[in-house]
Amino acid sequence: MSDQIRASHILVNHADAPQANTELTAEDAMAQIVGYKELIEGGTPFEQVASENSDCPSSGQGGDLGSFGRGAMVPEFDKAAFELEVGALSDVVETMFGYHLIYRTE
Repeated sequence: MSDQIRASHILVNHADAPQANTELTAEDAMAQIVGYKELIEGGTPFEQVASENSDCPSSGQGGDLGSFGRGAMVPEFDKAAFELEVGALSDVVETMFGYHLIYRTE
């Protein structure tokens, strides 16, 4: 395993996430992120789904977070990202910011 990886993500904030500022319920946010995963698995490019739907400023770069090392992200995100093979899409990951889909690019 490398000490540095590169990944992209899609974030959907929800009202129960401590670091989110939205009124979207956790249930509705989960439905949205699951729908985005289905779109990606159905062939829609990850970058397109991220650009059009992610609540993170990285949406402007198709969700690209650049390269990062272990410990640079919150623990749940970090663990999921480093467990992915290059080219793999995560299951839904919950953090203090909301729900994420992570796509490892390098």
